[in-house]
Amino acid sequence: MVTFCGVSKTYETDAGPVLALRPTDLEIQRGEFVAVMGASGSGKSTLLQLMGCLDQPSGGVYRLNGQPVHALSPNQRAAVRSENIGFVFQNYNLLPRTTALENIERALWCDKRSQKSARSVAERARQCLEWVNLPAHGHHFPSQLSGGQQQRVAIARALANAPSLILADEPTGNLDSVAARGILALLKSVHAGGTTVVVVTHDPEVAAQAERILTLRDGVVVSDQTLPRRGSGVAGEDRSA
Repeated sequence: MVTFCGVSKTYETDAGPVLALRPTDLEIQRGEFVAVMGASGSGKSTLLQLMGCLDQPSGGVYRLNGQPVHALSPNQRAAVRSENIGFVFQNYNLLPRTTALENIERALWCDKRSQKSARSVAERARQCLEWVNLPAHGHHFPSQLSGGQQQRVAIARALANAPSLILADEPTGNLDSVAARGILALLKSVHAGGTTVVVVTHDPEVAAQAERILTLRDGVVVSDQTLPRRGSGVAGEDRSA
């Protein structure tokens, strides 16, 4: 699904160029659950932004579902995002003056692949809220929801267009342990349904729920470990060798 061939990213700053991601070769298969770990400044967020078509690489080739997306225009990248990728952010990124339902509906209107009616959009938004166990909170504004509830709405929004890839950036970082476990359970359920999930996290407990852990340091993938399948007795594999 995700293929990086020599992908790199350099940012221009007042102090000069900063190489945030060194030339990277990487493959993520359809249906994998991958955790990305590393210290602040290691390149995790840059990797996720490139993977999510929020930014363009400075070099290399990026293919998503076989499509070369590394050189697309901003409008073309926006179309790829709306049709293929769902995002979950640490700070939820919900629109504060729109209700939970309206936040999800806006994501649905961004997908131009098919004609939609206001009724069908509203019905799909309600279905998404039911899936994240918030059927009675559709008319609540973000300020009326707890952090855990806001993140559930964010996950519902991410799932609205049935993306093939979910990218989550520290999705449990602002939550207490109980809410964090609930969000992690939702992400695991998304993955169990066949969706590819990539999670950036500082939390080893979150990373341990994945099938594979990528570790970055100074813009380089220094470890690529496949975790053992639970209950199988099968040992994990370190792909970084």
